[in-house]
Amino acid sequence: MSTQRTILITAGLMLSLFLASMESTVVSTGMPTIVSQLGGLESYSWVFTAFMLASTTTVPLYGKLSDLFGRRPVFVAAMAIFLIGSALCGLATTMPQLIAFRTVQGIGAGGLLPLVFIIIGDLFSLEQRARLQGLFSGVWGISSIAGPLLGGFIVDQASWQWIFWINIFPGLAATAIVWFAWIDRPRAHDAPPRSIDYAGALLLTAGAVALLMSLTDLSASWALPTLAGALALFGALVWVERRASDPVLPIGLFHDRMFLVACGHGILAGCAVFGGATFVPLYVQGVLGTSATEAGAALMPMLLAWVFSSILGTRLLLRLGYHTIALAGMVALVIGAFPLMFLDTQTNRLLLMTSLGLMGFGMGFSIPAFLIAVQSTVERSKLGTATSTLQFSRSIGGAFGIGIMGAILSAIVVTNLVAAGLDASTSLNSLIDSPGSDSAVQAMLRDALSAGIRGVFIVGFIASVLGLLVTLLAPRGQIAQMSAERERREGVVHPAAEHGS
Repeated sequence: MSTQRTILITAGLMLSLFLASMESTVVSTGMPTIVSQLGGLESYSWVFTAFMLASTTTVPLYGKLSDLFGRRPVFVAAMAIFLIGSALCGLATTMPQLIAFRTVQGIGAGGLLPLVFIIIGDLFSLEQRARLQGLFSGVWGISSIAGPLLGGFIVDQASWQWIFWINIFPGLAATAIVWFAWIDRPRAHDAPPRSIDYAGALLLTAGAVALLMSLTDLSASWALPTLAGALALFGALVWVERRASDPVLPIGLFHDRMFLVACGHGILAGCAVFGGATFVPLYVQGVLGTSATEAGAALMPMLLAWVFSSILGTRLLLRLGYHTIALAGMVALVIGAFPLMFLDTQTNRLLLMTSLGLMGFGMGFSIPAFLIAVQSTVERSKLGTATSTLQFSRSIGGAFGIGIMGAILSAIVVTNLVAAGLDASTSLNSLIDSPGSDSAVQAMLRDALSAGIRGVFIVGFIASVLGLLVTLLAPRGQIAQMSAERERREGVVHPAAEHGS
């Protein structure tokens, strides 16, 4: 592929990554205001959960579809669905509509991030990926830093609808670039025909949805039966995938220790960071009494540290080994998560910023290390599936975190407010509408919300500790050696060696 095409494709992927990463942070800072206008606290986590349900359950499907039909058409389809969902979200007039349209948006978003990194895996060598990972992490970080500030500014100065509509024109540009610049590798003439594993796809989607639904409200009468149904569906999924000729979720991948540990890390780290970060703007705006713009700025230390550590970590990856870098990242994540369990109405903002910065540092070190390690060890034919499954693990971890944390937050806050003789939904809306008020009622509201936020971050700390323990189980070794071993197994002959013979 020519240098010009490579540059164009890289630019299109960077723009797509910019949109996908900015979307989550833009929405998180705008949600307190959106929910105060369209609904109450009981709907807060559902706006995120609907998006996470859709994006999480579709990630492995996109990876498999890209292996079957090529990266380009699947990428374009994912972007089209994402942009349609974005447009509809901006048109929502009720909370049920917004939740439904966020589901559409999530179906498209489920393909963007994994496909970006799948195409990177196709396009660049191990050494190039290690260098470019820092660049892509920088793009992710810039968009993530701009997202909270932009989301807060839009809410304060314009209309929250533009939080969703800003995706449309850049998304169209990224789609055009990838469509015209990327050329999928042709399938070999003697390659066996491949088909879609419809049964596996259905069971995977149904099982993930049922599991996440049950975790959103464990106190509901339907929660335990739904959880039992989810376990049954996953059991059926394992049975079907072991017998499928071309499974959507190859069970054999989980026999690989590297892949298994990477997925376990993704679930637990995603729960701790993505789940917890969702509620930081609510704490800053509702408990500390700031504006939406200031609430968005609260996430900047995490995002800046994430960018810096991603660039640094990928530079060190070929020297120190992925295991050392991932382990250092998880230690930082645990240290950062610990103080957040003690947040209250008097918490020093410097402590909050330092804790979030350490958590961002931990993610920036550990996530790229595991991603590059997995891409360097799995078979080329399963690269798309492996990459998307790894993304799926982080997404489903974040979805678990948001669901469980949202349920805990709501239960603690409602219990405290009812004990004080206050109406939960009406009172909490006033925290957003009138931040910084010194009335006695507002003080009780902030205390109740602060107690709920502490419950949220207790879950995050537990998840981070478990993530550290899982990371300790990762196999040791240099990525370059693992990549060479994979090429030896697959019989890859480098052009230089071929010329020498």
